[in-house]
Amino acid sequence: MYKSFLLATLLATSTAQAADGQALARAQGIPHPAVIAHRGASFDAPESTTPAYLLARELGADYLEMDLQRTRDGVLVVVHDDVLGRTSDVAERYPERKSSPVSAFTLAELKALDAGSWFNKAYPERARDAFKQQRILTLDEVIDIAEGNPERHPGLYIETKEPAQFPGIEQDLKKRLEARGWLDKPGQVVLQTFDRNSLKLLHQAMPQVPKILLLWVAKGSIEPASGQDFSDSGEQDKSAFYARQQPKDPAEFERWLDYAKADGAIGTGPSAVRTHLGEQSYSDLIQPWMNQASHDKGLLVHVYTLDEAVDYGKAMKAGVDGIFTNRAGELMRFYGRPVPQNEGQLLHKLGY
Repeated sequence: MYKSFLLATLLATSTAQAADGQALARAQGIPHPAVIAHRGASFDAPESTTPAYLLARELGADYLEMDLQRTRDGVLVVVHDDVLGRTSDVAERYPERKSSPVSAFTLAELKALDAGSWFNKAYPERARDAFKQQRILTLDEVIDIAEGNPERHPGLYIETKEPAQFPGIEQDLKKRLEARGWLDKPGQVVLQTFDRNSLKLLHQAMPQVPKILLLWVAKGSIEPASGQDFSDSGEQDKSAFYARQQPKDPAEFERWLDYAKADGAIGTGPSAVRTHLGEQSYSDLIQPWMNQASHDKGLLVHVYTLDEAVDYGKAMKAGVDGIFTNRAGELMRFYGRPVPQNEGQLLHKLGY
């Protein structure tokens, strides 16, 4: 029954879905289709650092995407992981605290970390000496970058990361955006979260700002048909595991669309399977019937995180309204939008 439902709904045309999405985006002042630079231009520079965000801005991305956490002394900082080992030298600088969460460090302690050299080691073919000693950024510093070129003015796409660890972060974010004058810019700020409670709090704090409920298949989120999480599956290949996961039935998927709508979201951020799998490949939540169901409920669809033309094409054909990407330049080119120079030239021009 589930498969026959999917086959029937594949008859919905991508053209009609695009029209639905364009109208929804226009009503919110959101570009369509949107280029969302995931942690900046993070394929070509260390994620969430100055060169990554500068490059995304200069490429013409619509939004600089970021994950927000709070330091021990109350400063909002842009870091994805809740611990720092993957993207910094925390194990060398603070060995006894290498497994401590971001919230255990003051801003000064975080600023002492090298947040760039890891990239050179992980991706030697893209390494640059200037990436060494890049620093963790505050929210205000990313806003400075967004405001730094009057000819290219990207918006901010901000996730409350692990919000249960940071009570009151939604109000803290409102205060900073208000102080910087960003709450008066329709469509220039989009707020996102996987956490339903944080979505409600964001909506209470900033009802006028567009919000996205991020979606994935796992226990505690969209219930998987398999009944399994990766952690208890006994499997080694995470991306292959997630590629097989799907909601237990259509009603379960639509239930999460209803949650999004009820809690104040204007859209969802579903995961996707990458053709070549890999680290940021998850469950396929952008099947045409899913996108049509979202549009039917008045919800935009911004999918995460795709980096290749083959996947951009599949996503757009399925009816999404925007794409999170680590390769903003590649997505711009796919959309036929002008890019001033290639990524290497722009990084050199920017001093990297």
